[in-house]
Amino acid sequence: MLDITVILGQLALIIVVARLAGLAAGRIGIPPVVGEIFAGVLLGPSLLGEGVSDFLFPADTLPFLKLLADMGLVLFMFVVGLELDVSLVRGRGRVAASVSVLSIALPFTMGLGLALLLRDLRADGADLLPYALFLGAAMSITAFPVLARILADRRMNRTETGGLALACAATDDVLAWTMLAVVIGIAGGEGHGHGPSWVIYLALPFALFAILVVRPVLTRLTTMYRRAGELTPTILSIVLVGILLFSAATEYLGVHFIFGAFLFGAIMPHAEAAALRHEILVRLEQLSVLLLLPVFFLVAGLAVDVRGLSAENLLQLAAILAVAIAGKYVGAYLGARSAGVPHWQANALGILMNTRGLTELVILSVGRELGLLSDELFTMMVIMALVTTVMTGPLLNLAYPRRRVARDIAEAERAALGEQAVDRVLVLTGRGRGGGDGRDGGDGGDGGDERDDRVLLDLAVAALGGARPAEIVVAELTPQGRPLEVGSGLSLDLTEMAAAMERQQVLVRRGEELGVPVRVIAHPSADVAQDLVELVGVLAPQGLLAWSDDPALVAVGAATEAPVVLVAPGTPSPEPGAAVVVHASSDADGEAALLLGARLATARGAVLELHGEGRRMSTAGAALAARGVRLADGVLGSVERAGALAPAPVEVAGLRRAGTALRVRAELDAAPIDFATVPLGAAEVPAR
Repeated sequence: MLDITVILGQLALIIVVARLAGLAAGRIGIPPVVGEIFAGVLLGPSLLGEGVSDFLFPADTLPFLKLLADMGLVLFMFVVGLELDVSLVRGRGRVAASVSVLSIALPFTMGLGLALLLRDLRADGADLLPYALFLGAAMSITAFPVLARILADRRMNRTETGGLALACAATDDVLAWTMLAVVIGIAGGEGHGHGPSWVIYLALPFALFAILVVRPVLTRLTTMYRRAGELTPTILSIVLVGILLFSAATEYLGVHFIFGAFLFGAIMPHAEAAALRHEILVRLEQLSVLLLLPVFFLVAGLAVDVRGLSAENLLQLAAILAVAIAGKYVGAYLGARSAGVPHWQANALGILMNTRGLTELVILSVGRELGLLSDELFTMMVIMALVTTVMTGPLLNLAYPRRRVARDIAEAERAALGEQAVDRVLVLTGRGRGGGDGRDGGDGGDGGDERDDRVLLDLAVAALGGARPAEIVVAELTPQGRPLEVGSGLSLDLTEMAAAMERQQVLVRRGEELGVPVRVIAHPSADVAQDLVELVGVLAPQGLLAWSDDPALVAVGAATEAPVVLVAPGTPSPEPGAAVVVHASSDADGEAALLLGARLATARGAVLELHGEGRRMSTAGAALAARGVRLADGVLGSVERAGALAPAPVEVAGLRRAGTALRVRAELDAAPIDFATVPLGAAEVPAR
C-alpha cells in the first residue's frame, strides 16, 4: 500500500522545484517550459545520483506519478489542438505548404539515415523499421505552442515574418502529428491497443467522424456559453468528457491517447468562440500547468541520466544535434526560398522552425513507452530538445534583431493605415495603463474611473479644424501581462484584443456620424510606451490626444512635435449650450489652447469666453470675433450664466496651467498663429 504522505510530499517538491526553475529560466530570456523540463532532469539521477533520486521517488510510487503524468499529457495535447488555428494559413498557403513539407521531409529522411547509423541505440527487441520511422518523425516536429510564445514575447506576431512562422508551424503541426500517428500505428499497433489488431484501421474513419459529425455538434457549446454568459460546470463537464472519451478511443485503436486529446481540441469551435476557449484554458491551466505537467517532466527526467553517457555517446549526441538542427533549418530555408521569401526572412523561419520544446518531450516519452528508444538514446534526444529550444532566442537575436522587429511592425501599421496623405490625429485611450480599470467599455463612462473615450474623439474632430481628407487613429495598447507559459493558452491576448476592438467600434460609429473616418489599433504589448513611440514615428500625426494620467505620455510626447491635448480623467462630454472657457497665457501653449477652444466653440455653436492678458490675446480675440465666433461681452469679460442650472463650461488652458479639464501643449517651435486666417472648422460662420 502506498504511503499517501510520501506521495503528497513528492508532489509538493515537484511543484516548488518546477516553479523556481521556470521563473529562473524566464529571467534569463529562456522559455519557462525549458526550465521546468530541466527541473525534472535535476530531480533525476543526472544530478542527484541514483541513490538520492530513488530515495526521493521510490519505485512503488512511480506508477501513481506516471498516471498523473499521463493525465497531464492528455490536457496538454488538448491545449495544443485547441490552439491550432488553420485560419493562420489564410493568404499564406503557398509559403506555409512549401516550408512545412520540406521542413518535415528533409529531417525525416535524415532521421532515417541516422537511425541506421545508431541502430544499436534502439531498445532491446525493437524492430529496425518502426525504430527508424519513429526517429525520423521525432526529428521533424516543431513545437507550435512554444514557437507562438516566443513570437508573442518578441512582438514578432505583429510582423509578416511572425505571421509566416505561425502559418508554417500550424501546417507543420497538422502534417507532423498525422505522420506521427501513422508511425506509432505501425510501431505500436500490434499489441499496443486494447482491442484486436485490426481496429487500428478504424483510426482514419474515427478522425473523419470527429471532423464531419462531432465538430458541428460542438458548435452548440458556443451558444450555451453566450446564453449563460460564463463557463458553466455543464459546459466544462462536456469538454472534459469529450477529452477523456476521445483519448480512450484512440488508445483503444492502438494509436495513442495523446492523439485523441489533440483531435478533440482541434475540432473545438473557433469561430466567435475566443472567450469560451480562453475560459476553458484558464480552468485547465490551474491543474495542468501547476501540477500535472511538472509531474510529467519529473517522470521523463527520471529516465534521463547524463552521467551515464560515454565518450562514444557524446559523438552520437553531436550527430543527433547536427541532423536535428541542419535538417529542420535547411528544409525550412529551402522551402521558404522556393516560395519567393527573401533570404533574411527564410533564415529567421529556419531558426524558428527548429523550436521543439515540450512537444518533442511528449513524442520521446511515447517512443520510450512503445519500447523503441533505449535509455541512452532517450537521454540524448531530450538534450537535443532542450538545446534546439534554448538556441532559438539567441540565434533569432542575430538573424532578426529587435530593431528590425520594430521596423517591420511600423511597416505593418503603415500598410494597414494606407499611404494616402491625410491630416491625422492620434488618440490614446490609455485603457488598462493608467488609472482606469477599463470597465466602462468606452461607451458610457459609467464604470471604472468614469472616462468616456468619446470625449477624446469629439475633441480630435474639433482639433482637425475641418481639414479634409483626415482621419483619427485610436490606439489602445495594453500591457501583455505575465510571461506566457506553455499550457496557459494564447486566448487571453486574443480575447482582450477582441474586447478592445468591440469597445472601439463605438468610436468608429461616432466618427462616421461626425464625418471623419476612425481607424483602430488594438493589441497587447510587451512595451506599450516603445510601441506607441514607434507608432508616432509611422503616423507623423498632426495632433495627439490622451488622458492626462497615461504613463506612456512622457515617452510619446517627447517623440512627437505635434500639439498635444491632455484630458483629465472623468471629463464628461459637453452638454448642449455649454460655453468654452479658455485660460490663455501669452505663449505658444496659450495660443494653441485658444485655437482649440475656438474650434470647439465653432463646431458646437457655443460661446467662447477668453481669459488672458496682454495685447496678443486681445488681438486674437478681436480676430475671432470678426470671423463670427461668439465671444462673451468684452474680450476679457465673462459669460453671464442663468443660475446654477446652466451647463458646466468646457475649460481649456495651456500646458503649464493645472486644474483644468483640457490642457494643450503647442507644436514644438511653433510660429505665432494668425487667428484671422487659421482654419476653425467646417461649421465656421461667415464674418459679420
